Amino acid sequence: MEPTAALARTAPPLSGSTRRPSCALRPTASLSFAAFSTTPRGRLGLGLSTASPGSGRAARARAVPRRKIVASSEVEQSYIMIKPDGVQRGLVGEIISRFEKKGFLLKGLKLFQCPKDLAQEHYKDLKDRPFFPKLIDYITSGPVVCMAWEGDGVVASARKLIGATNPLQAEPGTIRGDLAVQTGRNVVHGSDSPDNGKREIALWFKEGELCQWESVQTPWLIE
Repeated sequence: MEPTAALARTAPPLSGSTRRPSCALRPTASLSFAAFSTTPRGRLGLGLSTASPGSGRAARARAVPRRKIVASSEVEQSYIMIKPDGVQRGLVGEIISRFEKKGFLLKGLKLFQCPKDLAQEHYKDLKDRPFFPKLIDYITSGPVVCMAWEGDGVVASARKLIGATNPLQAEPGTIRGDLAVQTGRNVVHGSDSPDNGKREIALWFKEGELCQWESVQTPWLIE
């Protein structure tokens, strides 16, 4: 190849030229939607490389939380308690309305001064933790609002409404994400499993304190 020809091919465009860059240098539109493309198995490809089979499994394992509450379509009951800080701050109506608007059925409700022995029984799985005495003092420091809620998948759904234990990690829109800033003052408690929902309701409500009734909204919430 002649030297002049090579120079002509590599020379920069003349100043003032309106020539556009070659389309080969611009990313194609398909690259913008890589995160939403599907894999051959029909799952969403979230930008994970499929070059190594083990790497995809490892990435998915890291993304799965250690403890996961699976939503259920069965009717469940959950114990929800507005803690002393929530009562003192006047958040009772705000918190109740979130569960009502969601469509759950309120079966029991009372303002209650928690005795020490009941608090210890409720939190017995935490009795070996160093913060246990302080937790008991906190829960018994003022009245709490005890609630029993019923509905399809209410346990997992209520946990999502409440938000992460640490309010600073709770999503905006959740009760703790909107209304609290510290784990030690996180406003509200919710049962973490259907079995615990039954146990805690039986612990905090006496026989006959739950109301058996049907909401007129039910046909507009459940098919």
